Amino acid sequence: MSQLTIRISRISPNAGDVFLPQYATEGSAGMDIYASVADDVTLQPGETALIPTGFSVEIPRGYEAQIRPRSGLAIKHQVGILNSPGTIDSDYRGEVKVILANFGKNAFTVKRGDRIGQMVISSYTKVVWNEVDVLDATTRGAGGFGHTGTK
Repeated sequence: MSQLTIRISRISPNAGDVFLPQYATEGSAGMDIYASVADDVTLQPGETALIPTGFSVEIPRGYEAQIRPRSGLAIKHQVGILNSPGTIDSDYRGEVKVILANFGKNAFTVKRGDRIGQMVISSYTKVVWNEVDVLDATTRGAGGFGHTGTK
C-alpha cells in the first residue's frame, strides 16, 4: 500500500470542532467526511441540500478526490449523494461540499459533525483521442444494456 501526502486546510477557524477527513479502520479505502453546518439542516423527503465540510484540499496533479455516499446513511435513512461519485479536481481550491439527497419517506436532519459521506483519493490517466472512421470489431459489438443477460 502506498501513501500520498495531501495538503488540507480548514476553511475557517469556526470549523475547528469538526473532524478533518479520516479513515475509520485500517482497511478503509474511503475517509469519512463530516458536516460543518452552522445550524441543523433538515431534508424533507425528495429534498437535497449542499452541505459544507469546512475544509479544502490541494490534490496533486494526476489525482482526484471522489466523494461517495455512506452505506449506513443509505440503508438506515435512504439518504445518499447526488452526482455520485462527485469529483474534486486537482486545481479546485474551494470548500468541499456534499450534495445530500433524501430519497426516503421521512425527514432527515444533518447535525454539525455528522458523517455525511466518504472521500476516496484516486489516480487517473489523461486521454489523447485518436479519431478514426471505424473501431475494431468485437464479439459483443454494439450490444448494450442487458445484452449479456441478467443472470
